[in-house]
Amino acid sequence: MPTAYLHVTAAGPDRPGLASDFLGLAAGLRGNLRDIAYTRAGGQVLMGVVVDAPGPEPDPDVARAFDALATRHRGLTVLLETRAEAAFAPPDQAELTVLGADLTASAVDRLADRIEAGGGLVAGIRQVATDPVPAVRVRFTEPSPAEALHRALGEQARTLGVDVAVHDAASRRHPKRLLVMDVDSTLIRAEMIDVMAADVGRGDEVAAVTERAMRGELDFAESLHRRVALLEGMPEERVDALAHDVPLMPGARTLIRTLKAHGYRIGIVSGGFTHVTDVLARMLGIDYAAANTLEVRGGRLTGRVTGPVVDRRGKAEALARFAEREGVPLDQTVAIGDGANDLDMLAKAGLGIAFNAKPVVREAADASLSVPYLDAALYLLGLTREAVVAAE
Repeated sequence: MPTAYLHVTAAGPDRPGLASDFLGLAAGLRGNLRDIAYTRAGGQVLMGVVVDAPGPEPDPDVARAFDALATRHRGLTVLLETRAEAAFAPPDQAELTVLGADLTASAVDRLADRIEAGGGLVAGIRQVATDPVPAVRVRFTEPSPAEALHRALGEQARTLGVDVAVHDAASRRHPKRLLVMDVDSTLIRAEMIDVMAADVGRGDEVAAVTERAMRGELDFAESLHRRVALLEGMPEERVDALAHDVPLMPGARTLIRTLKAHGYRIGIVSGGFTHVTDVLARMLGIDYAAANTLEVRGGRLTGRVTGPVVDRRGKAEALARFAEREGVPLDQTVAIGDGANDLDMLAKAGLGIAFNAKPVVREAADASLSVPYLDAALYLLGLTREAVVAAE
């Protein structure tokens, strides 16, 4: 004989003791527990439990107990019903994180519709943050294969003007353990070579070289050498002073502090200079750093760099090197960057996040952020605002 299922659902204003009272009654139900959920939104709660039903109708004593619960907690509505069938969510589910400065319920609805149109099944939706931007997490059962649905969600998000990240069941079982970030215009609100050039009155000349590189006339290494040559004679102590005064991206300290509290190791990679990354590493407690080394003689820059150039390939190699030192598989790493020089690093990481990047970088990355708050990346990593507060 097919198993019948007793469904108990309660909804109403959240009141002290309601959750424990409901769960206490649920614990006393006969039959194997099949599903249970508790959700709070705007001062209202929705609770539900499903167990194997002992008979075709709810037990009168059970019904009276839940009626008494509704009486004790004014405004609560309780429904008991026995059904011949029930759809249970699998234990391993994917999550879609949605965030944006102007996030609306309509955007969440459109993305949920896209999940179900793509063969998925939405199992739950909850708000996980309001600061620095609103963030919502949608739990869902993925179709197999899921790649087409993931692409469709990314396309839908771009249309809606929100940022999303999908964490499939496998990635949720193996959380990330190493974050590696670009520096200029990602960790800091500046391009340090431009700051240094302006300080010595060579800003326009450096900008002209940069423009040639942007047009494809120079590769990164050649453009770096030409721009550094324009800094010849700059006092090293002035470079250090500028490095100490560089403005951090909003949320940078919160991102690093929170992730380190959750066991992450942090690395930074830069097409800029070790004079800057060394300062940042000491200031922020960063574990690994890779950047270009400016040659100094007699306390002044010679206009040359020493050693291998950290370029697009070098950044990806640094990520792999940091991961190897930590014993972290690459699929448990995260990379954040904003430029074309970060593309190889973003591709190599288990999760690549484009931060306020140009379209070519956003489209290549696994996820993107279009808000000027670096700590918003925490929500794309599966954390909640409560986790941020706990780390403060």
